[in-house]
Amino acid sequence: MILYFLRRFLGFAATLFIAAVVIFVLLDLLPGDPARFILGINASADAVASLRAQMGLDAPAHERFFSWVGGMLQGDFGVSHTQRRDVAGLIAERLSVTLPLTVVAMVLSVAIGLPLGILAARRRGKATDTGLMVLAQVGIAVPNFWFGMLLSLLFAVTLRWLPTGGFTPWNEDFWAAARGMVLPGLALALPQASILARVMRTALVDVTGQDFIRTARAKGMTTGEAVWRHGVRNALLPVLTILGLQFAFLVAGTIIVENVFYLPGLGRLIYTAISERDLILVRSATIVLVLVVSLVSLIVDLTYALVDPRLRRGDA
Repeated sequence: MILYFLRRFLGFAATLFIAAVVIFVLLDLLPGDPARFILGINASADAVASLRAQMGLDAPAHERFFSWVGGMLQGDFGVSHTQRRDVAGLIAERLSVTLPLTVVAMVLSVAIGLPLGILAARRRGKATDTGLMVLAQVGIAVPNFWFGMLLSLLFAVTLRWLPTGGFTPWNEDFWAAARGMVLPGLALALPQASILARVMRTALVDVTGQDFIRTARAKGMTTGEAVWRHGVRNALLPVLTILGLQFAFLVAGTIIVENVFYLPGLGRLIYTAISERDLILVRSATIVLVLVVSLVSLIVDLTYALVDPRLRRGDA
């Protein structure tokens, strides 16, 4: 178990380092001069050179990379050149929107997808199974921003149950902030719930054909009891894999959904920073997203050991 944990932790650290290199190189290769973009095309060469020095763009690439990474390890993410604010403060402020939104979307995805997948597996080959899988296919095909507009039209514009967009800070009105998370969270969750339902159905159908399910039924259990007590747990490994991947998709999806619902989250901050060529803000905010996704993937990997005893024994 300890070796399993160490391997996963080393993989987590390697992922962060490689991601930092990729993010830095890709942004460094972007055409154009950020200093010239900020000052405008009519700025003098001296003013551009002065701003480049202030932004640290005149230093060699390797020095800028290690300065950036070293600063982050010490909690210094730099200063946004467009917003004139500490990047760490900006990211922390926006994470208070993005992380709850992602958690809400993940909870809704699990709450919708798993029961539907279990129901479809238990009704395999019947009309219920076919209908649920058709709905799941539609959910996969429709992008989350389109779900967002449809949900907003129904629940906000027509029924007036929920706000169309915007965000009330948590410390001002908790319930208003929570209500503002429902529609964007649902828009993010529906495509992922559709995927989860299909994966859960497939995994459970495979498991119900195994010998231990037939043995449980031979001992007097009903099909439902055997599936619930023994089948669901054994079907969870592929589901956990999908959940780890889904968190990454949900985090990435916030960039679009936050713009649809006008939420001041990290995704919208990155979108704005890209359009303004605020490279230090883009780099730092992106690596924070990578950190969050990698941390969740690490937690999922460690959860495998709780679900599959073979990993605790070092058999897998």
